[in-house]
Amino acid sequence: MNDTSVTGCIAVIPARGGSKRIPRKNIKDFCGKPMIAWSIEAAIASRCFDRVIVSTDDDEIAAVARDWGAETPFIRPAALSDDYTGTIPVIAHAIEWLGEHDQAPLAVCCLYATAPFVQPDDLQLGWQALQSVGVAYAFSVTSYAFPIQRALRLTAEGRVAMFQPEHFTTRSQDLEEAWHDAGQFYWGRAEAWLQGKPIFTDDAVPVKLPRHWVQDIDTPEDWERARWLFNVLRYKEAL
Repeated sequence: MNDTSVTGCIAVIPARGGSKRIPRKNIKDFCGKPMIAWSIEAAIASRCFDRVIVSTDDDEIAAVARDWGAETPFIRPAALSDDYTGTIPVIAHAIEWLGEHDQAPLAVCCLYATAPFVQPDDLQLGWQALQSVGVAYAFSVTSYAFPIQRALRLTAEGRVAMFQPEHFTTRSQDLEEAWHDAGQFYWGRAEAWLQGKPIFTDDAVPVKLPRHWVQDIDTPEDWERARWLFNVLRYKEAL
């Protein structure tokens, strides 16, 4: 990892209090720490950021975030804290607030609160990728474990059908590899966030992560799988 600190950049960790499928998941204990603490510590360790800010509508989450080294300079408005608000408006709000009260950043990394596998080195790689000419965003991706061209759907009659039946006889090794959003972090230039520019376009650069460092945590089953995987990886590192 580069030891030189980056200036003009902030991390914003969105963490609203209204999680329903896993209540209070942003501060629920995960392998010995509140879930959000893993993201805060990775952001600080990366040395990428002048400030690590948590955007939340919840006083308890804000207090936990401060305990682990983040700032909570504002409480996120209720209008940006429901189930339907996307990431871009939340980050844009943070940038606008900073511009009005302090100094607007040049670049912002949205780092999810439920990303315990995020690595400081990968945050550094994201920052480096953002420096490419014409790039608005750089974000984490990982590859699908199975060729998406051979995916199946379940029909109303209880049978199966291929989404792309023309690939029934195509060998897996002859199919194009597919990638998906890893759901960890999204580096973006401040103007891209403020303009509401979509992330998944040819203005974005991927930061490739191995599949074993990626796990969505949306359901209790996801949580348990993430916990098992995290403990296995931590045990392996200790050997």
